[in-house]
Amino acid sequence: MDRVRGEFIDILEWTDDSRDTIVWRFPRYENEIKMGAKLIVRESQVAVFVNMGRIADVFAPGMYELQTGNLPILSTLQGWKYGFHSPFKAEVYFVTTRQFTDMKWGTQNPVTVRDPEFGMVRLRAFGGYAARVTDPAKLLTELAGTDPMFRTEEVEEYFRQLIVGKLGTLLGSSGIPMLDLAARQAELGDRLGKMLTDELAVSHGISVPKFIIENISLPPEVEQAIDARSRMGIIGNLDNYARMQAADAVRDAANNPGGAGEGIGLGLGMAAGQQMAQAFATPQQNQPAQQQPYAPAAPAPGGGAVPPPLPGQQQYQWYVAVDGQQQGPYDHATFTGHISSGAVRAGMLAWRDGMGSWQPVENVPELAQHFRATPPPLPPQA
Repeated sequence: MDRVRGEFIDILEWTDDSRDTIVWRFPRYENEIKMGAKLIVRESQVAVFVNMGRIADVFAPGMYELQTGNLPILSTLQGWKYGFHSPFKAEVYFVTTRQFTDMKWGTQNPVTVRDPEFGMVRLRAFGGYAARVTDPAKLLTELAGTDPMFRTEEVEEYFRQLIVGKLGTLLGSSGIPMLDLAARQAELGDRLGKMLTDELAVSHGISVPKFIIENISLPPEVEQAIDARSRMGIIGNLDNYARMQAADAVRDAANNPGGAGEGIGLGLGMAAGQQMAQAFATPQQNQPAQQQPYAPAAPAPGGGAVPPPLPGQQQYQWYVAVDGQQQGPYDHATFTGHISSGAVRAGMLAWRDGMGSWQPVENVPELAQHFRATPPPLPPQA
């Protein structure tokens, strides 16, 4: 029946409804095509005739009647010894020349590059690109072969490997700092698309007219470090950070009624009040005690003198190292308030006058009591 049906079919055409087929071979019984048949090649298509394993003729968009005048190369190969109305054996491949815009790519493993600011970093990236056939004969020879239906999924993995191989070279040689990559993604995409076109057009007859880098990301631990650095840059001062922490704690305690919440809110409210009083105090009031010159006590009303500070009261001025930068000085009450609010944590280095070197805050005798283990929550009350 295929042979009989082939005797009556005299139109060769193809309408693609798959959206991902690059090459489609026209099916005929024993590849016999009747002389005088009509060939219809639509826009975004090219028809390629293959005879005895060799590419004989290539037809651009249009309608053709298969005669000796329209098939000069194939006519020479066949000889036409059977007359003008005899069938001839040839394979017809329709090749799509439109852009395939749904091609995706991504890095399965991170690409390691050297950044001028952060040193060695690992980057991941993904995006999409468009591909187009520019040389159908070379595509059939190098990629499609005799595949009756050659689709984009058969070359996507090969293209992805090629893209990732060139992406590392591009990022490493561009000299663009990591923090500026997002602003120059379009530029990098154009450069990478040109690199791919220069290689694929010569070897496979394919061009990449559009290449898109959708995102370049960092490992989670590096992103957390950048977030911490950004927070410190926004906070700028440890005092401000402590005030913000205390205010948040007071708000949370107010939203959690009960004895424990009220006690926490009361303590943090007092600490916040002390910090606010210090923030609004005059510069003379905030000046460290040991830096103030000695002056005799002014007489109090009624002839009495102002009493000196109580014996044994700590007048230390504390300093703390935050991300390699010295912060301070703080009086003892303010510094312990920072410990209570969590702005000063175990492992941070502290120093005061009289100490030989910087020590972790939890190892300083005057501060060790603030880092003792806290008791567990009370059991439910009847």
